Amino acid sequence: MAKIQLNGKKITIKTNISILELLKKYKLNNKKIAVEYNGTIVQKINYKKKFLKNKDKLEIVHFIGGG
Repeated sequence: MAKIQLNGKKITIKTNISILELLKKYKLNNKKIAVEYNGTIVQKINYKKKFLKNKDKLEIVHFIGGG
């Protein structure tokens, strides 16, 4: 198990889970979000290639339209 920080909250996840798998677990639509991984924005094409490890920090931001 790995402990990470997700939007400021500490959570425990399985080791070697990708960002894409984490998004699916929390039922987040990856077309309407941006992900910051340890201070760096991750391109959507890299969500399945970037694996989370202990003490990583993720910030997930939702895009909301309006006028």
